[in-house]
Amino acid sequence: MEMKFREDVLLNIFSSMVEWRRYLHKNPELSYKEAKTAQFVADRLRTWGIEVKTGVGGHGVVGTLRGDFPGKTIALRADMDALPIQDEKICDYASTVPGVMHACGHDGHTSTLLGIANYYSQHRDMIRGELRFIFQPAEETCPGGAIQMIEAGVLEGVNIIYGVHLWTPISVGKTASVAGPLWAAADEFFIDIEGRGGHGGVPHVTVDSVLVGAALIMNLQTIVSRSVDPLDSAVVTVGSMQAGTMQNIIAERCSIMGTARTFNQETRSLIKRRIETIVEQTCAMYGADVHLNYLMGYPTLVNDAAETARYQRIATHLFGEEQTIEAPKMMPAEDFAYYLQRVPGCFILVGAGNAEKGMHYPHHHPRFDFDEQAMYTAAKLLIHLAADAMMNE
Repeated sequence: MEMKFREDVLLNIFSSMVEWRRYLHKNPELSYKEAKTAQFVADRLRTWGIEVKTGVGGHGVVGTLRGDFPGKTIALRADMDALPIQDEKICDYASTVPGVMHACGHDGHTSTLLGIANYYSQHRDMIRGELRFIFQPAEETCPGGAIQMIEAGVLEGVNIIYGVHLWTPISVGKTASVAGPLWAAADEFFIDIEGRGGHGGVPHVTVDSVLVGAALIMNLQTIVSRSVDPLDSAVVTVGSMQAGTMQNIIAERCSIMGTARTFNQETRSLIKRRIETIVEQTCAMYGADVHLNYLMGYPTLVNDAAETARYQRIATHLFGEEQTIEAPKMMPAEDFAYYLQRVPGCFILVGAGNAEKGMHYPHHHPRFDFDEQAMYTAAKLLIHLAADAMMNE
């Protein structure tokens, strides 16, 4: 059975998607604080006669549409949270919240899924089984909203799940994915070094926590180059080092934060062990005390082969072979991985970059923006994917 897609209906909805996205961009909320965003989503779903559950695993919202005929339960997911970054864009929809902005496209994900929910609310006769719209909080911050929503039962009865990420490194109009591993597992480490502070002119009676931290950072950089198989992919990055107050004071304390990214579980465990050993022994060598907090974060995101093949077939039909590309493995992480551990599905990158419009800044950049036409591409793709999954066993 083939779906009778109404392009005119989606084009009509698209103007609202842009409005929603710009409202959400102006009013961002951080992870675990998405109360107003969740209310915004729930209000619109209810307006369209969609069954709504709120407070799912925190600020999560789930909308449900059931068809008149039996069939599969297909879930579509969008994330809603913003980042602690000051928006430096100059445009009428720039963030109005100091130090908070949508610098990763989650406002677009939310608006896209709202558009899809609106579309299917007008075409319930196309639904075989159930469509479940998952609006997830807290993707940006471990332990993440996905695992909490799963624990709250969001995947009960779900047969297949799809998600997209609007992705500016790919030009608008293109889509990309791959069967198997797509995005890496991401772990976090937090190191607190305690030395013995003192006068910068008499270092011999101190334990310089800045020196210890510097040595530790250099030693951590040997893990990938000397402990990991060169044919395996891994990253150890120190993103923050905080210490000291003045030029002539030897700092007593130094704090370091970083991340480790891997695809292979054995490599993931190896890196954790090496970080623990290097932290302990480096600090001991300098006579400093240390506390390490190592958090195992999101697992590797692994796409189901059959659902990725479905995506490739649908995307090629909709957009053409040249616009449907195979994504390389990448080191970003996504808690959509937790859904894919439990239910077959596919996570898809939808091109959102447009250099001519100045929309080429990387994700998590203060001037990040995306071509809003990408939301139309994403909505059209997910509408067809859901329909194909419902109608073709």
